[in-house]
Amino acid sequence: MTARAASPLPEDFSIEPLFTPLDTGQIVLPNRLAMSPMTRSFAPGGIPHPGTPDYYARRARGGVGLIVTEGVAVPHDVAHQGTNIPDFQGTALDVWTNVADAIHAEGAKVFVQLWHAGLGRRPSLTLNPDAPSIGPGEYLPDGHKPTRAMTEGDVADVIQSFVEATVSAKRIGMDGVEIHGAHGYLIDQFFWTVCNTRTDRYNGDIEERGRFAVELVQAMRAAVGPDFPIMLRWSQWKGPDYEAKLVTDPKDLERFLTPLVDAGVDMFDCSTRRFWLPEFEGSDMNLAGWTRRVTGKTTMTVGSVGLEAPLSGRTMETIINSDVSLANLVQLMVMFERGDFDLVALGRSVLMNPDWPKLIRAGQYGDLRTYDQKIVTTHLECADVWPEGKYE
Repeated sequence: MTARAASPLPEDFSIEPLFTPLDTGQIVLPNRLAMSPMTRSFAPGGIPHPGTPDYYARRARGGVGLIVTEGVAVPHDVAHQGTNIPDFQGTALDVWTNVADAIHAEGAKVFVQLWHAGLGRRPSLTLNPDAPSIGPGEYLPDGHKPTRAMTEGDVADVIQSFVEATVSAKRIGMDGVEIHGAHGYLIDQFFWTVCNTRTDRYNGDIEERGRFAVELVQAMRAAVGPDFPIMLRWSQWKGPDYEAKLVTDPKDLERFLTPLVDAGVDMFDCSTRRFWLPEFEGSDMNLAGWTRRVTGKTTMTVGSVGLEAPLSGRTMETIINSDVSLANLVQLMVMFERGDFDLVALGRSVLMNPDWPKLIRAGQYGDLRTYDQKIVTTHLECADVWPEGKYE
């Protein structure tokens, strides 16, 4: 299904600057376009579907320079959100090795996203439903039980699980790791005052709420050395509340992020629903722009790039379909060329159009397909799910 409507672009519009290489000092990416991490839930028992390497290779072949995989559960008993979330241990590592090889064969790089759901876990949908989910406290916005607050021993165990996964990622040929520290999952639950009700050193002001993440990053960095990239995905919004705010001004942002940089974070994936929205009053920079300004680190923006309908409402909503929007690409390039961010992540756009970068670069706007959730959810378990002309 092609786009029903596409806004006209200026005659001199070009996306070419996004095809310049990026040298971070640790890694050289072939261009500035990335595939954003997106949960698929096609890993029964934690083993990724056999078509997973081809699924990612198709997007690499389509022109993105970096792929951040779907979230994979770190090797911890209650890390999974559900039974179909992939593992990053044991037999699953064989598939992920093939994923890395397939992406590299297409000339792109790959980071694996390491994930612990914490209180976002749904026990009834996991292989061990009687085991309590863990988090900084026992708060659960939708009442999933059983739960318990983490002990110091739990903190150490979770940190070790991230270390183990990071070492495995480096060993099997991944180019880096992304820590899922966003959207109200475990690490973000420590950041968020609604969830973090502790009375120990892991709660307090913004620096103290970040202590768990800092210790986790420090341990990961010590295990893999200085040259293996560690990216942190973070967000203001949470799955239960799109209006949540961790920080409200640049000073608090600097207090929050500086300890994470000092601990060893090299890159930031700044998750927003609409990349074009200003983050703080008095500036038109978005979250990635401000993150780059206060840290000096490589940042990636995301949020409805090339799409008409962003996620909306107060809480998580499903987008059934979304027309192509070329108009927001003009603003994207304005922000990129003035240096607000280094990388642009594509989500739904590249799900529906694996060759989105090549199509945009060639000006083949009429070939872009409208995002259609029904098609996406039906076919993403397979390898090359978009044979030419199948959905025209």
